[in-house]
Amino acid sequence: MAKKIKLLLIFLAPVLCSAQTLHSYLRKGNDSYKKQNFKQADSLYRKALKVDSNSVKAKFNLGDALYKQNKMEEAEGYFKKLAEDKNSDDKLKAESYHNLGNSLLKQNKLEESIEAYKKSLKINPTDEETRYNLAYAQKKLKNQQQQQQQNECENG
Repeated sequence: MAKKIKLLLIFLAPVLCSAQTLHSYLRKGNDSYKKQNFKQADSLYRKALKVDSNSVKAKFNLGDALYKQNKMEEAEGYFKKLAEDKNSDDKLKAESYHNLGNSLLKQNKLEESIEAYKKSLKINPTDEETRYNLAYAQKKLKNQQQQQQQNECENG
């Protein structure tokens, strides 16, 4: 019996250490993020992903850290993958679409941001922040289109 327990511990040790390391990187990354040290948080979330490339927490948090560093295209990629991942739960999908919309809005990809916000609201229709961001993006797109029409009329 003692041999079986020792063997079990030998086989489980790497898994337990790996999980602890993942948790440790995520916790340290979150601490850095809270201190607004987004570059360090970025690095720690990437280390977490090296331990577990499927960690949705690490992917989502990395997307947030990239967004805070104005690395919108890279943030967009992480949020898009999470939003479209069949393994993501509804809450994560809604939050990922919301953040995807924010990343696209910052890049002035207005029509795409509007679609992302709509997808988020389809999953979570009670999210007032997403509803506000959708209205803002729609208004910005309308103003942009009106400005283009004015320019076309003036240039005739």
